[in-house]
Amino acid sequence: MMSATAILLAAGLGTRMKSALPKAMHPIAGRPMLAHLIDNCAAAFERVVVVIGPDMPELAKVAARHEVVVQHERLGTAHAALQAAALFGDGDVAVLYADNPLITPATLRCLRRRRAAGDVGLALLAMRPADPARYGRVIARHGFVDRIVEWADASPEERAEGLCNAGVLCAEAARMRAWLEAVRNDNAKGEYYLTDVVALARAEGALVAGVEAPEAELRGINSRVELAEAEAVVQAGLRRAAMLAGVTMTDPASVFLCTDTRFGTDVRLEPNVVFGPGVTVESGVVIRAFSHLEGCRICCGASVGPFARLRPGTVVGARAHVGNFVELKNAHLGEGAKASHLTYLGDADIGADTNIGAGTITCNYDGFAKHRTSIGANAFIGSDAVLVAPVSIGDGALVTAGSVITEDVAADAMAFGRARMVQKPGRAAAFRAARKKPG
Repeated sequence: MMSATAILLAAGLGTRMKSALPKAMHPIAGRPMLAHLIDNCAAAFERVVVVIGPDMPELAKVAARHEVVVQHERLGTAHAALQAAALFGDGDVAVLYADNPLITPATLRCLRRRRAAGDVGLALLAMRPADPARYGRVIARHGFVDRIVEWADASPEERAEGLCNAGVLCAEAARMRAWLEAVRNDNAKGEYYLTDVVALARAEGALVAGVEAPEAELRGINSRVELAEAEAVVQAGLRRAAMLAGVTMTDPASVFLCTDTRFGTDVRLEPNVVFGPGVTVESGVVIRAFSHLEGCRICCGASVGPFARLRPGTVVGARAHVGNFVELKNAHLGEGAKASHLTYLGDADIGADTNIGAGTITCNYDGFAKHRTSIGANAFIGSDAVLVAPVSIGDGALVTAGSVITEDVAADAMAFGRARMVQKPGRAAAFRAARKKPG
C-alpha cells in the first residue's frame, strides 16, 4: 500500500455533552477520546493530522506529537477536513471523527487494503448496530455502496436496512480534496457535510466500497450516556486482557483500569479497586477491596489495602504492606516496611523493614512549600506520631507513641516528643463534684 494520512476531526464542541470541556477531551479509561484515536491511527497510518477548533489548548496538547490544524469557523465536517488539505500528501487520505475513538488499527488497515485493491475510488466504514436508531443507512447494490440515506429522509424500506454509516471515508488525496471542495451547504443548517462526498463520488462514476466493522468499535460518542457505554466496552476489554495475562479479579465488573495500567503475573485484585493513570503493579501483589491507586508503582509481593489510597509519585517496595485507611503521596516505602492503618505519609522516604504505627502523619506542608521526611531502615514509629518535615530519623531509631518530632533523630536513638505524664489522685472525682448540678 502507498503511504496514507489520517485526518482526525476534533473541532466539535459536543453540545450534547453539556460540558465546558471539548467533546474529544472527555476521558475513556483515563485518557481523552482524542488520545485513543490518535494512537490507533498512528499504528495504521504513516501520518496523522488533527483538526481542532480555536481556543482549544487542551486538545492541542494531546495532539502535540502530530500536525495540528485549526478550523477557525465551524462550518461543518467537510469544511473541517478541507482545513488540512495542504497536508493530505500524495497517497490516500482517511477522514475520521474524534468522537469515534475506539476504531482499532486492524479495522483501519482493512479500510486501507480495500481502497488499495484498486477497484474503488472511495471506501467507508459501516456497521450493523443492534439498534440502528437514527443512523444514516448504507444502501448497497451489486456489492458496492450506492448511496447513504439519512434516517429523516429514508423510506420505510430504507430504514429497514441494518447497515449503517460510521462516517469514516478513505480515498486518494487529490480526489478527496476535489470532492470536499465540491460539497455544498444548501441544507437546513447551512453546513458542509462530509457524508456528501459519497454522493459526489458516485455522481462522478467512482465505485464506493463499504467495510464492515463491529458496532463496539464504530459507535459514536455524543452524550454522557454514550460515553458511559463506551467506557463499559473498554473496561471489559482491559479486564479480560489482564485476566488472560495472569491477574485474578474476584469481581471483575467492580475493578476499573486505565489503558496504561500494567500488571505482572499472579496479581490478585479484590472488589472495588480503582486504577487512575500511571500505575504499575508487579508480580505477586495483592490489592484489597476499596483501594484507589494513581501514578504509583507496587513492587513484587507487596500488599495494599483495604481502603488504601496511593497517590502520584508513590513506590511501595517489595513485600511491603500498606493497610486500611492509609494514604501515601510521593512516598517511597522500603522493602518489607509496614504502614498498617490510619496513616498519612506524604513526601517521605521510609527505609526497609521500618514499622509505621497507627495514626502517624508526616506534616509535609508549612503553608508555603512542601518538605520531605526521611526515615531509615529498621526504625519504629509509635502510634499517633507527628513528624514535622523537614526531618530525618536514622536507622533503627524508635519514636515513642504520641510524639511530635521537629528535630532529626539519630540512628538507634529513642525520641520522646511529648509532655511528661502527670497523675493527680482524686482530681477526677473533685472535678465532677464541682460541676454537679444541685438536686
